[in-house]
Parts: sequence; structure tokens; C-alpha cells
Amino acid sequence: MQSRLIYFIAGLFAVTIIAVAMLQQAPQMSEDEIKALVNQAVEERIAAIEPQSAAPASPASSIETSELGPVIEDYLMANPSLLQRMSVALQEETNREQAAQAKLALASLKGPIYDDPDHVVLGNPEGDVTIVEFFDYNCGFCRQALADVMQLLDEDTNVRVILKEYPILSQGSADAARIAVLVAQDPNVSYMDFHTRLFATRGQVDKAAALAAAQSLGMNPVDLELRMGEKSVTDAITRNYQVADALNITSTPNFIIGDEILRGAVGIDEMRTKIKNMRDCGKATCNL
Repeated sequence: MQSRLIYFIAGLFAVTIIAVAMLQQAPQMSEDEIKALVNQAVEERIAAIEPQSAAPASPASSIETSELGPVIEDYLMANPSLLQRMSVALQEETNREQAAQAKLALASLKGPIYDDPDHVVLGNPEGDVTIVEFFDYNCGFCRQALADVMQLLDEDTNVRVILKEYPILSQGSADAARIAVLVAQDPNVSYMDFHTRLFATRGQVDKAAALAAAQSLGMNPVDLELRMGEKSVTDAITRNYQVADALNITSTPNFIIGDEILRGAVGIDEMRTKIKNMRDCGKATCNL
């Protein structure tokens, strides 16, 4: 009986994993399709664990296919929430693994993340908490996050914000980022004014839009266009790509706060919480 129970648990686990994987790929599967999937997985599982020798199995280790298959099938069909719970658990485990990997990468990349000579620093340069943002000027969620960042800078005078150009959506984004690097190098121009003007642009942000925004701030668009291909500009953006790759950042916006990466426009409340935690315990998430 003990052996049969072990086989039942192992079979149920295997079937559940397979079913979860299939459901993640095709969540609209019908009940008949799910039953067929369960039946197939049960048969495969039983075939894999049945004794391979020609000798008859002992009563303690025998498996009755006619009983085991229907039991597993009935259990899964009567408890569909199990598949959902398994899917959530698998996703949570994946998130934990990614978070652990991110902590290690962040610890090894402090120099490139926080001390790059070409990134833009907003707010208090000596602030006790630093927020790093990877963004693309054609990213709608980046535009949404801009309002949150500006509000944080207004309400918290002890926050430092580092902006890293990370153009991944189009050639227009790449051209705009190149001009933005040159704007940031000019001490007579407000990068924040340029930044907000570009995000306020209607339609696609490209080279023309970036040159127009820079010109409105008194810069020479002809000079900018001639210089935007310089190696120093390419190097500045390339370093951001390298850091993003090392951190498995593949979208925008992404924020770094302390030992965590916040993926997407997480909202100002989440940022406030992480900032508070950094001040309270030195980590983005304090242990309870």
C-alpha cells in the first residue's frame, strides 16, 4: 500500500506539472482536452514506473492502471484550482530565483550602475536613496513613470535619481538617446527640460523631435546632428546596454532601488515603500 501511495503521489505530481505547462501555453483548453492530456500523462507515468522485469510484481509494489488513472483524473477534474495554485507557485519560485540572481548582479555592478560619467543625475546628488531608471523615449509606460519620478523629486529632497538611456524600441529611440547624451553634457542646458519635452512629444520620438527639443533650449541642431555619431556618445549608450544585459533587463521602464530591480511602471506608492525600506533597514524589502 505504501508503494502504491508513493506511485500515486509521484504520478499526480508529474501529471500536474505537465498539465500546468500545457495550460500556460493554451489556457482555453476544453474539459475533454484536459482529460485526454491527463489520460496520456497517466499512461506514460505508469509505463515509466512499472517493473521492467518479467517476474510478477509483489502485491506491495503492484500498480493497477485501471484504478490509478481514474483516481488521478477525478482528483484533478474535481480540483481545478490545484493547477492554478501550481502555476502560481511555479511563477513565484521563478521570481525568487530571478530576484536572487539580480541581487548578485547588482552587487557586482555598483561602479557601472552608480558611477558612470555620462549618466544623468537628478534630485539631490548626495541623497541617501538612489533610484536608477532605464528608459526609452518611445515607451508609453516610461512616460507614465515620468510623472511618478517628478513627484518623488518634488516631495522628497533626499532622493537621487539616475537616468540611463536605454533605447530598444526603434531607430528613432536610438537617435533621440544619442542627442540626449549630448544635451546632458552641456552644463548650460537643463536636461530635465529636454527630457520632459521629449516625453510630451506627440507621436513618435525620433531624431527630428530630439533636435527640435534641444533647439528650443538654445542648442544648435546642426552641431548636434554632426556630433551624435561620435564614439563617446556610442560608448555611453553601449555601457548602458551592457549593464542592462548583465541585469537581464530587456524592457522599459526598469528601476533599481537598493538590492532590487523593479520591472515596469510600478507606481509611486511602490517606489515610496521601497525608499522607506531602504532608510529603515538598508534593503528594498525589509524582513519581517
